[in-house]
Amino acid sequence: MDRDHSFLPINEKEMRERGWSQADFVYISGDAYVDHPSFGMAIITRLLEDHGYKVAVISQPDWKDDASIRVCGEPRLAFIVSAGNMDSMVNHYTSSKKRRHQDAYSPGGGFSGRPDRAAIVYSNLIRRTYKQTPILLGGIEVSLRRLAHYDYWSGKVKRSILLDSGADLLMYGMGEHSVLEIAEALSSGIPVKEITYVRGTVYRCRDLAAVGEDYLLLPSWDQISSSKKAYARSYYLQYINTDSITGATLVEPYKEKEYIVQNPPSLPLTTEEMDHVYGLPYTRRWHPGYDSLGGVPALKEVKFSLVSNRGCFGGCSFCALTFHQGRRIQVRSHESILEEARGFLKDPDFKGYIHDVGGPTADFRHPSCGKQLDRGVCADRQCLFPTPCPNLKADHTDYLLLLKKLRALPGVKKVFIRSGIRFDYVLEDRGSDFLDELCRYHVSGQLKVAPEHVSDPVLALMGKPSRSVYDRFRKAYQKTNEKLGMKQYLVPYLMSSHPGSDLKEAVKLAEYVRDLGYMPEQVQDFYPTPGTISTCMFYTGLDPRTLKPVYVPSSTKEKQMQRALIQYRNPDNYELVKKALLLAGREDLIGFGDRCLIPPRKRKDQGKNRKEAALSSGGRKDSGTRKKRSPIRNIHKGKGESRRSRK
Repeated sequence: MDRDHSFLPINEKEMRERGWSQADFVYISGDAYVDHPSFGMAIITRLLEDHGYKVAVISQPDWKDDASIRVCGEPRLAFIVSAGNMDSMVNHYTSSKKRRHQDAYSPGGGFSGRPDRAAIVYSNLIRRTYKQTPILLGGIEVSLRRLAHYDYWSGKVKRSILLDSGADLLMYGMGEHSVLEIAEALSSGIPVKEITYVRGTVYRCRDLAAVGEDYLLLPSWDQISSSKKAYARSYYLQYINTDSITGATLVEPYKEKEYIVQNPPSLPLTTEEMDHVYGLPYTRRWHPGYDSLGGVPALKEVKFSLVSNRGCFGGCSFCALTFHQGRRIQVRSHESILEEARGFLKDPDFKGYIHDVGGPTADFRHPSCGKQLDRGVCADRQCLFPTPCPNLKADHTDYLLLLKKLRALPGVKKVFIRSGIRFDYVLEDRGSDFLDELCRYHVSGQLKVAPEHVSDPVLALMGKPSRSVYDRFRKAYQKTNEKLGMKQYLVPYLMSSHPGSDLKEAVKLAEYVRDLGYMPEQVQDFYPTPGTISTCMFYTGLDPRTLKPVYVPSSTKEKQMQRALIQYRNPDNYELVKKALLLAGREDLIGFGDRCLIPPRKRKDQGKNRKEAALSSGGRKDSGTRKKRSPIRNIHKGKGESRRSRK
């Protein structure tokens, strides 16, 4: 049967053109409508369509106008609400809480077309008009807020987003399994209030007897909103229950007889299921209604990139992927990826360059060890941190074969890897020539990796390998490029103001930048987003894994100083750098020596005072005693120019 490759309807007129009187689902998104598998909206809507459901789409409705939610009418089964591919608050604000002026997921890339806390706003917008229609929440914004969480933008602990949104059911994680199971239940006539058994979902409950006896009771809302230690304990219980095999049902008590219940995570997609999801009939374009506005910038970044995997066992403390996708690696088959790449060749915009082949971490193509398949990931230790697990299987053979096949496709000039590699994992692989192949074929002059910091105590809190590991990789990378006769550079991503980094640790990072001989153009300030160990540390001042105190740089001024230290060569940062060095007791770095970061700087009024002193001692213009310049001084300057005129 020929598949329909057109866009899904976006209003009742387009629904009638398809012969529909009503959609089964209406999907509300904070993103512009882009029908590409890098967009969660596209995957979920196409998957539902593939299973026979009628799906309409409303992108970026006007949240100030109730009519904007009615353009597709009331769905037969449910509304599905997502803030979009990005958390709306991260999309709108920098780590210093300044408003961003661009949104790559909105038409033309200008100001955002979504509200703050979009999932809550859209859900309340729906509920004002449709009192009884089920509302299902999904996407990254709600996934990381499924239970009580610290909200950086308000500086408060907030309740589960399910309560504030007024929605009926929340889907966390990637959502393919859960949305299909919910759709089947709703279609068979089961009321949404009774759909309490689906993995990867969160629901409200007033009777714990209905949950059964096999659950883990978290600290209550009253406890975590009043005690930072209770919050840290609660967060860590959630963190170690993110695996589909070992994860327990979690219950978070609120007031009397009100509970939020989180079911265990959905099972990972099999390779066959991943292939099916990415083989659905996406148009791979933004909706033509955006053409006059210049399209949607976010698509340009991923249009010719290939998703190879999901999940990450890297375990970085500041990353929310563990909370959202989990640590289990899920992969597509070579043939599925190659088939998508062959489709690039038919696109007139394709110039022969595949921009990326990867996922959360590009070079993870299989579970970190064999036992994960039947026993799940370890709850009490990481695969790579603080040192690689003895059971770790570091092997790039499959990934190298995939890259080789992609390079061999007619019309493909270059295959890049841009989604990032784990340099410690590369060093552990002693059975393949991955680093050689990487440098030879897949680097575009610069390889970006993420050591993040150079202070071992800070790195330990970050969940990153020690500095010596990065130094070993840097030397190996340099040696490999020299062997190949190639000039390619290593660009480290660095982060300022992470918990554990005081000014002395920040100075160490500045000294490292000095020794590298370049100033990073971009520095990432730590951004406390929901769902991460680092955010828990930022709010509580405790490492949730040990409950030991952690230093937290929380003042705006200190954050500015830590960032400025990394970019100390920028003249605009001089005063901040000087203040930081003085506070850190590192006056030795202010001077003219090779090891110094900044030179001494005279006060702005010092030159003025010196001039006034000279005039008062007999050098006044009206005194008649000013000496004439010797003509010999001008001769030595060449061509009769004085020092002043040459400047």
